[in-house]
Amino acid sequence: MNIKDLPFDDRPREKLSANGPGALSKAELLAILIGSGNTEETAVELMQRLMADCGDSLRELGRLGIADLTSGRYKGLGPAKAITILAACELGKRRALEAAEQKRLIVSGTDIYNLMHPTMQDLPHEESYAIYMRADHSVIGKPYLISKGGISETNVDIRLLFREAIMRRATTFAFVHNHPSGNIKPSQADDRLTDRMASAARIMNLNLLDHVIVTTHNYYSYHENGKI
Repeated sequence: MNIKDLPFDDRPREKLSANGPGALSKAELLAILIGSGNTEETAVELMQRLMADCGDSLRELGRLGIADLTSGRYKGLGPAKAITILAACELGKRRALEAAEQKRLIVSGTDIYNLMHPTMQDLPHEESYAIYMRADHSVIGKPYLISKGGISETNVDIRLLFREAIMRRATTFAFVHNHPSGNIKPSQADDRLTDRMASAARIMNLNLLDHVIVTTHNYYSYHENGKI
């Protein structure tokens, strides 16, 4: 059954046209993107099943890859449709990131988390970024990717961090990395890295504002916990 075979009021395109996108469920919005289902399911039913497998979470949907969506579990969902779904998820992340970037002053761990969460929330591996600021804590440019690593750790070359600080003429910076496991507790390696950055920052006459660990639902701030 195709969407056009549904009763008129149940067709997601017509429903959106008549009532706006807010009237549609997540599955209905996704059904508009893929257009058709399979011989047993409409596009809406197929997307309802996909979202049920994701716990009705768009965040969990964004964690999937093309291979996950085209594994055969979702009949009728080929590479083209999978790419369309993942492109929509990425647009959602970038919209959230734009909203976060509009607030260009960084004064707290919450500010850092809100800025970086859209970028880091769905990462299956660790990444680390530096946020560079002027003396008034206004952000200079986009966050700078320092390293990209494995599931539980990433190697950080702090020379790259300070080289970029000099190039941007920053006076203050914050360091951010994620824990894909969801555990916000810093590791001993995190503590050692923080100490190294703080020591090097003093020599370079730079201010290390904070080191924040980002997870899907929470964050840990070294500054807020009295460790910077």
